[in-house]
Amino acid sequence: MACRDMEKAQNVVIKKLDLSDTKSIREFAETINKEETKLNILINNAGVMVCPYGKTADGFENGLLSHLLGHFLLTYLLIDLSKRSTPARIINVSSLAHFLGTMNLDDINSEKGYLANVLFTRSLAKRLQGTAVTAYSLHPGIVQTDLWRHLDAPQAAIMKMISPFTKTSVQGAQTTIYCAVAPELETETSSLFAHRDCAPANYSRSASDDGTAQKLWELSCRMLSVSWD
Repeated sequence: MACRDMEKAQNVVIKKLDLSDTKSIREFAETINKEETKLNILINNAGVMVCPYGKTADGFENGLLSHLLGHFLLTYLLIDLSKRSTPARIINVSSLAHFLGTMNLDDINSEKGYLANVLFTRSLAKRLQGTAVTAYSLHPGIVQTDLWRHLDAPQAAIMKMISPFTKTSVQGAQTTIYCAVAPELETETSSLFAHRDCAPANYSRSASDDGTAQKLWELSCRMLSVSWD
């Protein structure tokens, strides 16, 4: 039902946002804050993985900015509008692959984006307690999109082999839509949802570490030169 309703939506305005460019993020957020009176749902989804190594115009590693710092900055710039639009939700698309991630905050460019986004959601939810803005992270499943465009030949061959068991883009969007609109989630926050039947999933031990989550939050603030208490 949610997908059909979204397809019927009228007057949809598409605005350009490049998560690998902080200037683009700031311009996008400025436009949203100026033109929109409400922001009930913010979905952070980079739509890219295994980015080729390179530096952005800001001097950040491509994957780090696209997967973590870009979402962090965008949410920071839009959070006041979300708070004025309550009830509101912030959804960070992540992956159960965070179970494979480890954190080395002394070498942030080596971090796994999935784990970082789960930790970001954990810290964000704590700071939003009592505001009627809730935060979730989710694993959409393995979806047939252009997400895999940067895979090398062996990785691409594996994906081709398992493609009959992957999801279409519509199927892959269901957990995101569930987190965005399901009434029963109004009192939930900082929950991780898996693709199968939109069910709650367990966190890895690393993703449950509040100390690491706090350090990552503070490091993100320093790198982006923002103050978010």
